[in-house]
Amino acid sequence: MHRRIVFEEPVSRAARWSRRLAWFGLAVLILAILAFRMNGPSEQGLAPIVGAYGLVLLALLMAIVAFVRIWQAGHRGVGMAAQAFVLTLLMLAPAAYGGFKLATLPALNDISTDIDDAPTFSRSQVALAARDGRVPPDVPAERRRVQRQAYPKALPIVLELPAEVAFEIARRAAMGLGWTVLESSRPGGRTGAGRIEAVARTRVLRFADDITIRVRPRADGSRIDMRSASRIGGHDFGTNAARIAAFAAEIELLVEAR
Repeated sequence: MHRRIVFEEPVSRAARWSRRLAWFGLAVLILAILAFRMNGPSEQGLAPIVGAYGLVLLALLMAIVAFVRIWQAGHRGVGMAAQAFVLTLLMLAPAAYGGFKLATLPALNDISTDIDDAPTFSRSQVALAARDGRVPPDVPAERRRVQRQAYPKALPIVLELPAEVAFEIARRAAMGLGWTVLESSRPGGRTGAGRIEAVARTRVLRFADDITIRVRPRADGSRIDMRSASRIGGHDFGTNAARIAAFAAEIELLVEAR
């Protein structure tokens, strides 16, 4: 009786390494994000996250090399390479989305519903302490005009309600969206306007953005203006305009619920 000898093709080393690098890159990315959130957002703190994405890109490259080697030499390991390929694409998806916004949106980091007379931020001790002493600078008129072209729906909110009622609705909307309200002053006094100072944080990286809301009385009701400014970076990737839109939607829901 003759034994039949079966020679199995070797497993692609590139496939093995692509899967190892993909999972290692995922672990490093999660740890880098957790460290960034715990230590407080900063531009320097982004370096480990960028490094983690370097590992992810290397894993993707290794997966592509593995596919080529498997096709050419008939090696095994297509499942490992496919797992690494899918995992790296999932991790790269948020970065790709951010890159798309970076390429398609203007470099703005301070958005206001009033481009002619934007609300100013409070300089009280409470507000300055929450912002680490920072006061968002005034934005030149030409940058505000760029904002209007990029985000035409970032407009004042006009309500047929007294300023006192509009102020309370605005404060509830800010709290309902999860923002930290630092201080507030009701309409009245010398200017007649009410004001709400708040801080909002992004979901994943917990970037802190500063918010000021102004409520002014009108003959036929009231007008609410909002300004949202990012603390880090010169490009907000559309975050501040999206926050203003969410605030307007929350106001609408609260008005309808009255």
